[in-house]
Amino acid sequence: MLKKRPPERPRRPSPIIVRPAPGNSCRALVSVGGRVEQAAIGRGGRTALKREGDGATPIAAMSLLSGYVRRDRLVPPVTRLPLATLRPGFLWCDAPGHAAYNRPAHRPLSVSHETMTRTDGLYDICLVMDWNIRARRRNAGSAIFFHLIRPGYLPTEGCIAVSLPAMRRILKVARRGTVVRVVG
Repeated sequence: MLKKRPPERPRRPSPIIVRPAPGNSCRALVSVGGRVEQAAIGRGGRTALKREGDGATPIAAMSLLSGYVRRDRLVPPVTRLPLATLRPGFLWCDAPGHAAYNRPAHRPLSVSHETMTRTDGLYDICLVMDWNIRARRRNAGSAIFFHLIRPGYLPTEGCIAVSLPAMRRILKVARRGTVVRVVG
């Protein structure tokens, strides 16, 4: 008599590891799916004590929650991560005293915020990591995204940024719950 196999547990996605690049505190190496990609991180380097406005990338393990894509500027990449369409007027609140702190918002918003439909293309693909979102604390940092790079791999305001080809490769293996681990 044949024995039934127990149902297989869903495999946990492999983490995305972000390590410091040698010789530049604002650059990183992102390991995912057996590849290593160049990246930029915060102008303040990395920190274990993230504060609003410090320009540093948090040393932490952050789950990918979802993402956004500018469908008016590029074809959505293949991914199992939920991607919503970015539309004009979409913002992200980064004002610690506001009820929408570290949350999506819409125009008009009179407090400090990120405009998500940027003209420079940085957020044409923008992944939301769980930094200070599920367990939100005022002044602990907001809008920590995984997004596209500036020419020359210039530093970010605390996010992780990669090229469009690297982002497409990352999205092939990413899904909700994939951990982005920034190491010191």
